[in-house]
Amino acid sequence: MKMMSWLKSLGILALVLGLAVGCASTPEPTDDNERLAAEAIASAQSAIEEAAALGAEWRDAQAVLDEAKAAYEAADYPTAIELANKAEAMARQAIADAQVPGESSAGSYEVVAGDNLWDIAGKGSVYGDPFRWPLIYKANKAKIKDADLIYPGQVFDYEVSPSAGDVEAAVSHAKSRGAWSVGSVEASDEAYLAR
Repeated sequence: MKMMSWLKSLGILALVLGLAVGCASTPEPTDDNERLAAEAIASAQSAIEEAAALGAEWRDAQAVLDEAKAAYEAADYPTAIELANKAEAMARQAIADAQVPGESSAGSYEVVAGDNLWDIAGKGSVYGDPFRWPLIYKANKAKIKDADLIYPGQVFDYEVSPSAGDVEAAVSHAKSRGAWSVGSVEASDEAYLAR
């Protein structure tokens, strides 16, 4: 009788532990993630179609979007979102690169309190990529003494469609800049501006 009671208790304990472990490993509801992934895919598809209409398809945008769709079908919504955003960025860059000659290729941005070059470059209305901040810095080197110190009210110009070489140099600098300090121009920044 004691053995039966002990086995029964052991069985109940195993059931409770099984439920606890199962509940703990259950992923969060994905309704929002699924919706966000679907929206990201639709937005990327629209941008790719817009680029195609201009005859400016980005070399791998559709392939990246196809990967996003596969991730979505596999219910890997975070990956689907990431890939769809990447595909859309490619398409948007292709659209910007296909700009009609004679149209303005310069944009401008007025600094507001709390801004920094990283955040400005990351805005969708500017580059949509924070690693491109050195492009803004270089285009405004007469206005910016220290890349880490900008002021509200300053108006910065930037090239809407920089060359691939300029983008590559800017991103490389942003990723390898090294330590920085407010109030002094870093040697790596001076070297970048001198190119």
